[in-house]
Amino acid sequence: MKKCIAVLAGDGIGPEIMREGLKVLNAVSRRFGHTFEYREALVGGCAYDKYGHPLPDETKKVCNNADAIYFGAVGGPKWDTLPAELTPERGALLPLRAIYGLFANLRPAVIFGPLADAASLKSERLKGGLDIMIVRELTGGVYFGKSKVKSLILKDGAVQGDYAVDYMIYSVPEIQRITKVACEAAMKRNKRLTSVDKANVLESSKLWRKTVIDYVQKNYPQIQLNHMYVDNAAMQLATNPKQFDVIVTENMFGDILSDLASAITGSIGMLPSASLSETGFGLFEPIHGSAPDIAGQGKANPLAQVLSGAMMLKYAFGLSKESDAIEQAIMSVLEDGYRTCDIACAATPKDKILLTSGMGNKVVEYLE
Repeated sequence: MKKCIAVLAGDGIGPEIMREGLKVLNAVSRRFGHTFEYREALVGGCAYDKYGHPLPDETKKVCNNADAIYFGAVGGPKWDTLPAELTPERGALLPLRAIYGLFANLRPAVIFGPLADAASLKSERLKGGLDIMIVRELTGGVYFGKSKVKSLILKDGAVQGDYAVDYMIYSVPEIQRITKVACEAAMKRNKRLTSVDKANVLESSKLWRKTVIDYVQKNYPQIQLNHMYVDNAAMQLATNPKQFDVIVTENMFGDILSDLASAITGSIGMLPSASLSETGFGLFEPIHGSAPDIAGQGKANPLAQVLSGAMMLKYAFGLSKESDAIEQAIMSVLEDGYRTCDIACAATPKDKILLTSGMGNKVVEYLE
C-alpha cells in the first residue's frame, strides 16, 4: 500500500515527538511492505512566524493532497497575545476541523497493564485495566455556534456592563452521524453505549437525547444504551470508570470529559486521538499540548504520538494488523520496564529511563 501523509509537527515538543512517530511508521513500512510518503508543512506558531497565519495556504495545499494528516502539537506563550483568530489553537486546529469536516473525535482512555500503578485512582478500582472510547462530536455545538459581546446600556445612557452570548446549536443529522460512529465503535467492543447530555436543562440536549434514542433503536437494537447528565458522568468517570465502554457526547462536554478520562490514566503522554470525516479522511494527534517548558530537552514522551500513528493506520488506511503490531510493541517495551520521565516511578532503574529518541528507538526495536 502507498499512502501520502501530511506531516504537521507544529510547535514546542511537536517536532521531537513527530520524529519518533515517523521512525515507527518507517519500521511498519519495512516490516509489512507499505510505502508512506511524507509531506511536511508548518502549522501553529511556527507557521505564523513565517507566513503571518497559523494555517497558511501552503499547509492547506499539502493537506488537500494527502490521504491523512499526522499532527504534533501547537501553541505556546510566545503567541498567546495574538488576536484569537491568529492563535495557533483557534487559527489552525478549529479551521482544519471545519475545512475537512472532521466531525468525529475518537479519544481512547486506556491504561496499559504495566502502568496501572501510575494511574490516579486506587488500583482496586482499575483491576483488570481500563479501556474507554470517548466519541466526541467535533464540529458543532457552542464551539462553532455564533457568539457576540455587547454592552448593556440603560435608558439614561449609563452602561450597566458587558454581556456575552454563545449559541449551542445541533441539528438532527449532526447528532445522527456522530451516533452512528459511536455505535460502530460499540459494536466492535462490548455493545454498550453511554450518551452524555444535559437534557434536564438544555433544549439542545433534549434534542440530542431523543435523536440518539431513536437512531439506536432503529439501527442498532443490539446495543445497550444508557444516558447520563454530564455532571454525573464526570463524577462517575472519577470514581467508577470501569462501568464505561463507549461514551458519545457533544463538543464541549466531550472536551471536558475526555480530558478527565485522560487524567485518570496517569499520563497524557500515553493518549492518542483521531478526528475523522464522513469519508474516512482524518487528523491524528496526541491529546497533550506543546509543552514548551520541556521542548528541546528530550524529556517528552513520544508514545501518544506513536499511538496516534497507529490510529491513523487503522482508521484512515484500514491497516488493523499493522496498528495492532505497534500497540503490541509498546506493550512489550513497557512490560520490560522502559519508561520516559512522566511514567517513571521511584523504583524505575535509571538505565530503564529513556529520552524521547530512546523510547522511539526501543519501540522500533520491538516492532522489527
